[in-house]
Amino acid sequence: MEYVTAVPHPRPEAATARSGRRSLALALLCGALGAAVALLSTRQRWSEGTATIAGGAFPLTAKGSDVTGVPAALAIVGLAALVAVFAVRRAGRLAVSALLALSGAGTVAAALFGAHDSSALDEKAAQASGDTSATVASLTHTAWPYAAAVGGALILLAGLLALRYGRLWPGMSGRYERGGAPRPRRGPRPADPDRPEEMWKALDRGEDPTGADPA
Repeated sequence: MEYVTAVPHPRPEAATARSGRRSLALALLCGALGAAVALLSTRQRWSEGTATIAGGAFPLTAKGSDVTGVPAALAIVGLAALVAVFAVRRAGRLAVSALLALSGAGTVAAALFGAHDSSALDEKAAQASGDTSATVASLTHTAWPYAAAVGGALILLAGLLALRYGRLWPGMSGRYERGGAPRPRRGPRPADPDRPEEMWKALDRGEDPTGADPA
């Protein structure tokens, strides 16, 4: 004996729309959060050490922006690409999504490369001591470069979501068009009978522009 269920099966269009909304929300969250984390991390202390000056130890510190400016620059590019995704369609959206993903990957690579870089502190040691061959001693690194790498990974995830689901996302003009129907055209404005050119046209037609009845 066969049983017939009354529960309707979900339509593929509805499932596709839900996937588009979820991926859009996740991409926006990851992209914005990743850019904020990467930018904040580059303003923090990445490394510290000491330089020998006049027989004493002089403390030195280097922020992320001193080590490398690449993560901050790519985070800004990624944020701009995240906004631009909604301004373009089809091939343009695919290209911008790829730029978003590449910005995230570049941020990760630059942050991890700078996590063990000592050139910024060596340069500060040379400036502080007046000896171009001076190097920093007791070098230590913080966890902020890895935080910047996490931010870059979030931007990368936003780019991958845009590449996979970007075709389902609305564009900036979606709220101005409903159901793809063209916007109604405005009709011509009615003529003003009080304007001088309209009065002359009425006289040419043999009409009284004042509207007064003949005696």
